Amino acid sequence: MAADRNRSGPLMTFADAAPSRLDARAFLRAGIVVIFLWFGYMKFLPYEAEGVKGIAETYWLFGWLYPLVGVQGASNVIGVLEIAAGVLIALGGRFPFAGLVGALMGVATFLVTLSFFFTAPGIVAEGYAFPALGSTGQFLAKDIGLLAICLFLLFDAQKRIAP
Repeated sequence: MAADRNRSGPLMTFADAAPSRLDARAFLRAGIVVIFLWFGYMKFLPYEAEGVKGIAETYWLFGWLYPLVGVQGASNVIGVLEIAAGVLIALGGRFPFAGLVGALMGVATFLVTLSFFFTAPGIVAEGYAFPALGSTGQFLAKDIGLLAICLFLLFDAQKRIAP
């Protein structure tokens, strides 16, 4: 008798409720949106602006900002870009072009942060050789996975725009 029950009935198992591709995409989208909005917000806080300065002030892409708008101003610019990426990625669930632009911003963000592996101090733990990561290296290593999420969302948006 149990075998005759509807799959959505009381005997439904966890395996029956496994997320579909759309659901998995939504979880990836939601996760990266939370990260962009949270990290973007933090760029407006003085302690975060000082922390970013340690890596970004001498970096060719951001170095010019610091004399122009100062430590907090440069951090605010980065924060606005991160929040914009998060909002566009969030909208991408309904509007693929917005998702495409947001995912491109995400890819650019994580390519830039991963490039710090070649310039920032503290990538390798003091007294060790690669792959023994120091605190900065460990912080940046997560961006490999975040880049992969943005690439997935980028290709997904591209397929949804031009099937």
